[in-house]
Amino acid sequence: MSELIFQSDSYLKEFDCAIVEIDAEENAVVLDRTAFYPGGGGQPCDKGDLVVEDEIYPVKKVKKKGAKIYHYIDGPLPKVNKSSKGKIDWEHRYKLMRTHTAMHILCGVVWRDYKAQVTGGNMEPLKGRMDFEFENFDKNLIQDIEEKVNKEVESKRNIKVKILKREEAFQIPDLIRTKINLLPEGIKEVRTVEIEGLDLQADGGTHVKNTNEVGRIKIVDYKSKGKNNKRIYVELED
Repeated sequence: MSELIFQSDSYLKEFDCAIVEIDAEENAVVLDRTAFYPGGGGQPCDKGDLVVEDEIYPVKKVKKKGAKIYHYIDGPLPKVNKSSKGKIDWEHRYKLMRTHTAMHILCGVVWRDYKAQVTGGNMEPLKGRMDFEFENFDKNLIQDIEEKVNKEVESKRNIKVKILKREEAFQIPDLIRTKINLLPEGIKEVRTVEIEGLDLQADGGTHVKNTNEVGRIKIVDYKSKGKNNKRIYVELED
């Protein structure tokens, strides 16, 4: 398995690595260590470049396949066992970090004040949507939620990431905020993301260090997706 640098350091823009495997059919390489996030939990994958002996190989997509992280190359493949350097498309990554943290702020506020579980979600840079198990929904409630999430942004809450043993992690109340527990039984360690004083949940994605980095969150739309399923759309200021 590759060392997953992004799990402990979301701010690393460049990293040294070695190519340990190639898949010619997929036009992809596997690295011994990677800071490229492979996507998951509604967060898109990273993109960027792999530099090998001064040659630049664009990484157009990253995906987890079994226990391996595949880095899909745009063009000819480099060779195995070459010392190389990975470079993250930082503008793309940082916008996703801000967006992902914004979604956790929204989730934390809705859970704290309304005890509504998450039923789905997705995001792209600076915008996203999240579904909640709400029965009733109206404009006043949406305005109330928007005011509360931005108050949390302004509160400058620190964000901490930990990797815990599964048994220890599942002693935390309300660790799983989704309606369905998406953590496979075979996972022995659980990565948690905590917004101090607001939210603590299992999560594998990348986040900023403080809520004030998120910027203003605007709820741009909302709609009913069923009797107990309501959707909120958010955008962040660039």
